[in-house]
Order: sequence, then C-alpha cells, then structure tokens
Amino acid sequence: MDTEAQHTERDPSSRAEEGSRSARVPDDAGRVPSWRRTALVGAVFVTFLLLLSHFVIQPFLIPSRSMEPTLQVGDRILVNKLAYRFGSEPARGDVVVFDGTGSFVREQPSGNPVTGLLHDGAAALGLAEPDETDFVKRVVGVAGDRVVCCDKDGRLTVNGAPVQEWYVKLGDRPSSVPFDIVVPPDRLWVMGDHRSQSSDSRDHLGDPGGGMVPVEKVIGRADWIAWPFGRWSTVPDTDAFAAVPAAPAGGHAAAAHG
Repeated sequence: MDTEAQHTERDPSSRAEEGSRSARVPDDAGRVPSWRRTALVGAVFVTFLLLLSHFVIQPFLIPSRSMEPTLQVGDRILVNKLAYRFGSEPARGDVVVFDGTGSFVREQPSGNPVTGLLHDGAAALGLAEPDETDFVKRVVGVAGDRVVCCDKDGRLTVNGAPVQEWYVKLGDRPSSVPFDIVVPPDRLWVMGDHRSQSSDSRDHLGDPGGGMVPVEKVIGRADWIAWPFGRWSTVPDTDAFAAVPAAPAGGHAAAAHG
C-alpha cells in the first residue's frame, strides 16, 4: 500500500515535467536562426535593388575624366531608365549612358562567365566600374542635325546655329578634330564635356556607323549624382541648344567627314 501511494504521488509531477518538456520542443524546432533571418532579408533587399536597377534606376560609377567638370571620377550617378521608355527620345544636351557595342566597340569582350556575372551584379549596384561597352556622354546632335566644328569663332554649330557650350572643361576647345556630319535617323552624335580627354563620336568617324549611337542602345538619362555625399545633386540641365533650329524636314545635304 505504501508503495502504491508513493507511485501515485510522483505520477502528477512526472507528467507535468514531461508535458513542459514536450511544450518547449516545438518552439525551438520551429524558430528560424537569427543568421538565417538576416541572410533572407539581405537576399530580398539585394534582389529588390537588382530589379530596380534593371527596370527603373541604375547606379553607374564614373571611371574616367571624359565628362569633367559635370561628372568627376568616382561619382556615382543614378541613371533614369524610364526617361525614354514612353515615346520620349534623347534630346540635345542630355547626358546619357549607352551600350557602345556596334558603334564605339565592335565586339563584346569575352571573359569568364561567372566572373562576368558577378561583375555585372556589382556594376548594377554601382559598386564596380561599368562594362567596357557602357559609356556616358552628352547628346550634341539628334536625327537630321548637321553638326559642324568649328565656325570662325571656334564654336560648334548645329543646324547653322553656334552653341555656347558652358559645360565644356575650362581650357578645352570644342574639338581639336574638325568635322562636318549629318546625323542619320534613329542615331545620336555624342561628345564628352572634357573634350581633350574624351573618346567619343569624333574618334569613330571612320568606323562603320560613323560614330553615331543608335537610340535603341541608350540605357537611360543621367539625372542625379548620388555619391559622394558632398556632390549630391541633379545633373545640371543646359540651355546651350535653345537657339538651335529643328533639322529641315527633308534632311541636310550629305556632309563630308573631316
């Protein structure tokens, strides 16, 4: 009898202890470790940024002096990829980023596909220099424009109107290379603001396409300087082309390359 009584007294506490143990097990088993939660949030955030940069706004690291003083080496600009998506086209004076394959670069450079994928991801986030085929320049001539350098006062002219290019690097001439070109349909004539340090349409006059950039190759318009923090601003607009008349409806007579 005493033995049975002792068993009876112990059983409730044993059941309670076992119950408390079993109650704790599902909580621990279902809990996501903190490092996994952090990794998941990070992956979602990076995916969001990549989608944003692919469709809407892409950071772009400036690797050279070709657009000084407007853009400086190390600037991270934000490229508006929707600027020309709904019927609008690049206008004279716009600073654009474009794929130079077929105009500035004849072939896509080959390389390790894995390294290339990692580089593309870093470049899309503005953490690495852009692809060798991506360029940033200013639009100087659009379809039908006749762009000539230079007039008797050393100025660039577009459709016969002289252009006061205040954005050109101080001390640079509009161009040390004379040229007289007519921009074909759906093409752009582009130049860097630091004319003596820029490889642009002038350097490809003798190549197929004559240095003209297809409008379809434009990635977007450079609208903002996002970094460094002290240079945070919009990319300045220009009224340098305000007095330029529209190209004649029938187009200009063919011009000789200079």
